[in-house]
Amino acid sequence: MKIKQLYTGCLAQGAYYIESNGEAAIIDPLREVQSYIDLARKNNARIKYIFETHFHADFVSGHVTLAEKTKATIVYGPNAKTTYAAHIAKDEEEFLVGDVTITALHTPGHTIESTTYLLKDKEGKDHAIFSGDTLFLGDVGRPDLAQKSADTTKEALAGMLFDSLRTKIMTLADEVIVYPAHGAGSACGKNLSKETVGTIGEQKKTNYALREDMTKEEFIQEVTTGLLPPPAYFPLNVKMNKEGYQSVDDVIKNGSKSLSVDDFEEKHRAYNAIILDVRHQTEFVKGFIPQSIFIGLQGTFAPWVGALIKDIQQPILLVTPEGEEENTITRLSRVGFDNVLGYLEGGIQTWRTACKELDILPSISSKTLEKVFDKNITIFDVRKPGEYTNEHIVDVPNTPLDYLNEHIEVFPKNKEFYLHCAGGYRSVIAASILKSRGFHKVIDVAGGYKDIKTTTIPRTKNICPSTLK
Repeated sequence: MKIKQLYTGCLAQGAYYIESNGEAAIIDPLREVQSYIDLARKNNARIKYIFETHFHADFVSGHVTLAEKTKATIVYGPNAKTTYAAHIAKDEEEFLVGDVTITALHTPGHTIESTTYLLKDKEGKDHAIFSGDTLFLGDVGRPDLAQKSADTTKEALAGMLFDSLRTKIMTLADEVIVYPAHGAGSACGKNLSKETVGTIGEQKKTNYALREDMTKEEFIQEVTTGLLPPPAYFPLNVKMNKEGYQSVDDVIKNGSKSLSVDDFEEKHRAYNAIILDVRHQTEFVKGFIPQSIFIGLQGTFAPWVGALIKDIQQPILLVTPEGEEENTITRLSRVGFDNVLGYLEGGIQTWRTACKELDILPSISSKTLEKVFDKNITIFDVRKPGEYTNEHIVDVPNTPLDYLNEHIEVFPKNKEFYLHCAGGYRSVIAASILKSRGFHKVIDVAGGYKDIKTTTIPRTKNICPSTLK
C-alpha cells in the first residue's frame, strides 16, 4: 500500500494518491491532473476511483477531467447531485482498491454531502482517514458555506458536524492517521494547523472542537463565532464542481496567446479586461501599466485572485515574468478564472521599449515612516482582523485586504495616506487596486509590520475601532 500526499501551498490544499496491487485512487485532485496520471503510469497502476470529500468551494477539482482521461469512477457521498456521471455512495459503502478497502463515512456538517473516507489495510485494520473539510488539524470545517444550497442554517449544519465528529470520527482508534483537505491559510476554517498530517489521538488532545466534555450547544457556539464572510468566488467554484467545466488543457491553450503591445491595448479596450500583473511587488512598484492590478505569484496567488476579482468570467490580460505564463494561467484555472485573453509578449520591458505610459507606486521603508509619523499622517492596516487584534499601530484602523472592495469609501482621494500589511505583499495588492480606482495619493510601506516592529512607532495589543462594521 502506498499513500502520497500532494500538497499545494498556494491553496493550502492536500490531494491524495492511494495505491495497492496495481490499482489506485485519487482523493480531491487539483484541476490539472497529468501528475496523477503520470504517477500511476510510473507505478504500473490503473486509477480506479476518484473520491471527492465534498463539493469544494475554494478550488476547482480535477475530478471531471481525470475521469474523462482515465475512465475512473467519480465517487461522492450521500446527498450529492451532479450533472455528470458519478457514483453516489451510501453511508459505510466499501470500495476495493487492490488489497485495501476505502469506506465512505457520511459526515455532514461542513456541507450536506461531506464524506470522510476510511482506509483499511489488507488485514482489515483501520489505517487512515481522508477527512476533507470535516476535520482539519486544529480545527473543523466552517458550517456556514453550504447553508443556502442546503436550505438550512449554519447552526443546524454545526449540529450535524458535532454528531458526525462524535459518531464517525472520534470513535476511531487514536493511532488512525488524519489526512485533511487543507492546512493553515485556507479560508475553509478558522484555526488550521501548519501541520498537514496528524492522528485521531493528537486531535482529541489538541483540537478545541473535539473536547470530550463539550456539549452540542457549546460546539455550535464556538464553530459559528468569528466567521468572516467567505470569498465571492466560493459559490461559483461549487457550481463548477457540481456541473463540470472545460478541460484545463483547453484553458491553458486559449490563454497562452502572446500579444504585442498594440494587440494588448486593443484587447484591453475591446473586452474591458483587467490587467493582472503577477511579478514580485518590488518590481511592480517601480513601474507598471496604468490601472494594472498586482497579485504576485510568490504569495497565495490564486485565493487572492478569487477574493478580489468577483467575477470568474472576468476577461484577464497578464503581465508576467518571462517563462511564467503557463504557470499563471494554470493557477488561475484552479479557482475557476478561465477567461485569460493572453499575455504581454516580453513582459513589462516590451511596454517600456514601446515608450508607453508607466505608473509607479511610492514605497517607503518603516524607518522613513518613523520619521514622518508625528506629522498627523493617515495609515491603514490591511492585515487580517486576527493579525490586527494581536498587535497594531496605535489608532490605526483595520481595513483587511479581503474586504477592500466593500470599504473603498474609507480611503481619502485628496490626501496622502499609507498602507501596510505584515511583510509588504498584501499592501501592494491593496495599493494597486486603489490606484486603479483613482486613489493616487497612496504610499506603500515596504516590509510591513515586520519592519515597523523594529521602530519606535507606538503599538498596542488593545483592539482599536475598525473601519469594518
